[in-house]
Amino acid sequence: MKYHYSMVIQWSEEDQLFLVHLPEFPWQQFHTHGQTYEEAARNGQEVIETFVEMLIEENQPLPEPRILPTKPLEIA
Repeated sequence: MKYHYSMVIQWSEEDQLFLVHLPEFPWQQFHTHGQTYEEAARNGQEVIETFVEMLIEENQPLPEPRILPTKPLEIA
């Protein structure tokens, strides 16, 4: 199942990995990682699915997805 949650993927020089942060699941700063951007994205999706399954099993509410504004950004 696809969930519309945010995923921030950034390169870490220190770790030499792409680190994944999931803003709607703020239990820790980074949730997973990958050797490549694509691997990090796949791992992030797996973590989202695991968190959603866990919350459903525990009868906890799912976090609201962060939605970008629909109004176009104004450029100065």
